[in-house]
Amino acid sequence: MDVLEKRPTTSADAQLLADIYAATRQDEVAAWGWDLQQQAIFLQMQFQLQQRAYALQYPDATHHILLQGGAPAGHIIVNRTPQSLHLVDIALLPPHRGQGLGTAAITELQREGAVANLPVTLHVLKSNPAQRLYARLGFTRTGESETHYAMTWQPLHPR
Repeated sequence: MDVLEKRPTTSADAQLLADIYAATRQDEVAAWGWDLQQQAIFLQMQFQLQQRAYALQYPDATHHILLQGGAPAGHIIVNRTPQSLHLVDIALLPPHRGQGLGTAAITELQREGAVANLPVTLHVLKSNPAQRLYARLGFTRTGESETHYAMTWQPLHPR
């Protein structure tokens, strides 16, 4: 993947964002034995809660739709502060996973961090296989909660 394509998220992307969220939790929720309608209601409620939480915690974060071949493939949310670039969330639709799009988005953020001499931070669920990607890209564990690991990538010349 040479050039990362993205565009700012708009209100017209609400359903797309809900679909991206649902795709990240589909397997987990399906394993609970609920019917499809129950799953859909639960995933919509969880999506709405996540959106509210992000808006409260990161009111100044930038939201972008990631594109592949001009088509929506996922999203990324980044909160920029004078101390760090925080990767709030990145998620891809299943057909676009494993093709380098997530790597391209994260390495673009790392380049931005290197230029600004700022670390890139994130939190990842302990059960999320994306941990391997983050480790491969130079992120190290810097803390943990019951459910998440905190990870940080430092530029070559940290503050």
